[in-house]
Amino acid sequence: MKIRIHKILADHGIGSRRGIESLIRQKKVLVNGQLAIIGQLVSEKDTFEVEGRTIKLLKKDPTKRRVLIYNKKVGEISSRNDPDHKKTIFDSLPKLRSGRWVSVGRLDINTSGLILFTNDGSFANNLMHPSSNIEREYVARVHGHVSEKIVNNLIKGVELKDGFAKFSDVQAGRKGKTNQWFAMVIMEGRSREVRRLWESQGLEISRLKRVRYGNLFLPATLKQGAFKELTKSEINALERQSIDR
Repeated sequence: MKIRIHKILADHGIGSRRGIESLIRQKKVLVNGQLAIIGQLVSEKDTFEVEGRTIKLLKKDPTKRRVLIYNKKVGEISSRNDPDHKKTIFDSLPKLRSGRWVSVGRLDINTSGLILFTNDGSFANNLMHPSSNIEREYVARVHGHVSEKIVNNLIKGVELKDGFAKFSDVQAGRKGKTNQWFAMVIMEGRSREVRRLWESQGLEISRLKRVRYGNLFLPATLKQGAFKELTKSEINALERQSIDR
């Protein structure tokens, strides 16, 4: 049976569907020695080359889905490779016998905390899709005075360069002389969206950490730069969130 190339490669853990499409546009994917095209129909019998690496698609076993929860450090980048040789979020992960780890979204270089990885690109795509409405919770140290009006603005929503955005909840926390901690929940994962929402109100975040993704909280015992593999029941619970939409 023929399947679209971005789906079959994602299903086998080569990347997310969006990531595969990006590589195809960059002419970094070959099928049977020829440049791949967006939407191309392929099968597991075809031979693939991705970023110069020959890929052999093994028959997929749905019971072999794996998910990691990782505690990202500030200073790590979310790209797989970096020309400046900065440490990436993939450097500390265990090796896979086939396929590769796909990150569920990204965190910018100055943001720490919870990030998920899976060897199933389609599963990653479902978790990231805007229609999943999966909550992401962050804590942030905000500089400047945060009035009740500002909090209301952030919950009602503001217009950013890439569209309307808002927090579904904002809770005030510990307060210092010039800053205050806040916990907030957002339902999507656009680039730097949490920071840009606060910046829209003339405020700056000095520290930002993601502490929850859906029903998964960052374990207090998980050190920065370390990972924990989810159990089958935890993966099943996460999957239910991605389809209950």
